[in-house]
Amino acid sequence: METAETTSTRPYLVRAMYEWCVDNGFTPFLVVSVDSSVRVPQEFVRDGEIVLNVSAGATNQLSMGNAFIEFKGRFSGVARDIVVPMERVSAIYARE
Repeated sequence: METAETTSTRPYLVRAMYEWCVDNGFTPFLVVSVDSSVRVPQEFVRDGEIVLNVSAGATNQLSMGNAFIEFKGRFSGVARDIVVPMERVSAIYARE
């Protein structure tokens, strides 16, 4: 019998932590390991990583799918389209 490939637990855990942060009034932040597949403002990348505030107040049109996290965010007052492949997320935490 052929077995279907199992999906990664990462997107489910990231979404669960995000919801926990929001439900408890905390500010969720993502730590992203940046490579050429990540679309973020490069001027904010430090040592190959970027930390992103993904709270409702900091994002517009936030979508956390199984493959990508996408949203519009403002950096120094300039709106940017952000695309993060889920496998590039190193951590999610509450700022508080």
